[in-house]
Amino acid sequence: QVQLQESGPGLVKPSQTLSLTCTVSGGSITTSYYTWSWIRQAPGKGLEWMGVISYDGNTNYSPSLKSRTSISRDTSKNQFSLRLTSVTPEDTAVYYCARTFSPWYWGQGTQVTVSS
Repeated sequence: QVQLQESGPGLVKPSQTLSLTCTVSGGSITTSYYTWSWIRQAPGKGLEWMGVISYDGNTNYSPSLKSRTSISRDTSKNQFSLRLTSVTPEDTAVYYCARTFSPWYWGQGTQVTVSS
């Protein structure tokens, strides 16, 4: 059973960088052909896909967030991470990491609030 767990600060100040890590257990992030994504849901809004890192380290980002987003990985720790720069209160959301390859697996989500 694959499990994902998000971790990171729950409060970030405007203009700062949001950093989250997803720790994966029960399977390797380098296993072909799995893909691993970050997805968020702002209050009262739908799910928003932010970006993905593939088993081979390739990345792809939402066009609307591409200029502020980067996803990286640490294969030795079986983790992948999200960095979102220049955050504003509009980036307040529950952030999920997920294996976006059938079958999908989701983390429980972590609330991140952007506020001074």
